[in-house]
Amino acid sequence: MRYYILRRIIQIIPVLIGIIFILFFILEQAPGTPVSYMMHPRMTPEQKAELEEKLGLDIPWYERFVNYIKEASQGNLGYSSTHKKPVTEVIGNYAGPTLLLALVSLTISIFIGIPAGIISAVKQHTVIDNILTVMSFIGISIPSFFFGLLLLKAFAVDIQLFPLFGLKDPLLMSDNIFVKIKDIAWHLVLPSIVLGLNSTASFMRYTRSSMLEVIKQDYIRTARAKGLKEKTIIYRHAFRNGIIPLITLLGFWIPLLLSGAIVTESIFALPGLGKISVEAAMSRNYPLILGINSILAILTLIGSLVADILYALADPRIRYD
Repeated sequence: MRYYILRRIIQIIPVLIGIIFILFFILEQAPGTPVSYMMHPRMTPEQKAELEEKLGLDIPWYERFVNYIKEASQGNLGYSSTHKKPVTEVIGNYAGPTLLLALVSLTISIFIGIPAGIISAVKQHTVIDNILTVMSFIGISIPSFFFGLLLLKAFAVDIQLFPLFGLKDPLLMSDNIFVKIKDIAWHLVLPSIVLGLNSTASFMRYTRSSMLEVIKQDYIRTARAKGLKEKTIIYRHAFRNGIIPLITLLGFWIPLLLSGAIVTESIFALPGLGKISVEAAMSRNYPLILGINSILAILTLIGSLVADILYALADPRIRYD
């Protein structure tokens, strides 16, 4: 297992370099440059050339790519011209709300989607199964931005039950840590529901499909013939063998939640990576765009590695020799 993990980590490096190369190429083909965004109408050609040199845009993009890889290997992801700070510092300042939102949404998805999928499989072709199936299809199909606007209109504007935007109340003056936690949690209710809707529905469908396949196996019939309790059969035997597809989904869903937070944070005006991602795209802030996407790529690759490791833990028959 150790050699497999080491080999996979080594394989991550060229894959990550390839992803960054593709990002560089795409950004090069995009219309506009950071200089065109920052240019003043009265800026002279000499000043423009000086600005390009300052931003490192006076050399071909493939040379900038090589320089970026060298600097990134030392932990330097560049400098954000709009924030006047290093990219790593900018990402660090805004990563907290995004990670918190993704964690809460993932927790909701796991603790609602998986049990609902198990119930749907056990109650196959019943009214409960039909209701859960319809709900899961709705959750998968409905666009997050549309669902978010509906929740805002219903619960923040009409009923005024939840805050309209932000992560905390700017008028809150209390120093009590529990009051602050409650305030943040209250602000995260609607964004977490929006971000977790699609993943909850996906977990439900994957769990149902996997469980339906497992509970038809011979060893499940044997367990029932031995007189084991149905709960023991379902949760101890069937679910453990049906968890493999869920591990795959979980490994890749974490970075998807982070990328999906971009839309959710834009709707609810949360100060996270989604907010600065949109700003970076609008201002052609290439170093920040590269930094955020590189981190998402790393999380995706790590998620794949973690999923492979969890395979072996969930099923001892799987070995990586």
